[in-house]
Amino acid sequence: MHFITGGAFNGKSKWVKEHYRLNAAPHLWLSAYHGHSIPENTENWLDFVVLEGIEKWVQEWSGQLAIHEVREKWRMLLRSWTQWERAENRELILIGSDLSKGIVPMLAEERKWRDVTGWVYQDIAEMAEKVDIIWYGISQKIK
Repeated sequence: MHFITGGAFNGKSKWVKEHYRLNAAPHLWLSAYHGHSIPENTENWLDFVVLEGIEKWVQEWSGQLAIHEVREKWRMLLRSWTQWERAENRELILIGSDLSKGIVPMLAEERKWRDVTGWVYQDIAEMAEKVDIIWYGISQKIK
């Protein structure tokens, strides 16, 4: 698993496409930004999968569930995805925008979303084999 994070509109998707040469390779790209639901099962996945917009999926759940429920649900998905990836020669890329920079939101529900997204990202980074931060199109490998 490879986790890619960084600022919004800082070139994360472009970097992934170029780094993994996805224009020439078969892959599945699911994006919360394009209305895809979070995949809760791995049926019909290709051997290379990109899940983009992690923070948007966390936002949906944080509006419906308590923080500990969101984290546990994410941990269950991460375990399932990790098992899928390790079963064969597969690759999973997770892309999520960093929400931790800037002004702390005034509204409680926005603070909850920001906080739980940070905790989910910590869980992803812990389970991921590789982690990169993309700022202004430039990658920085941190794991």
